[in-house]
Amino acid sequence: MDLFVRVECYSGFKADERPLRLHLGERTLAIVEVEDRWYSPGQTYFRVLTSDGDRYILRHT
Repeated sequence: MDLFVRVECYSGFKADERPLRLHLGERTLAIVEVEDRWYSPGQTYFRVLTSDGDRYILRHT
């Protein structure tokens, strides 16, 4: 089974500055906190805490 994943981001000073919501299939989870972020060439990573209490690492390219 494939799981559709989509992330909505806040675009402030720059596009896709930080994640706001995480869509996992039929579920929508609010990002409660961005706990950490780090950069590598061409990518930004976010460790986030969601409204259901789970943590995820998101990669933005």
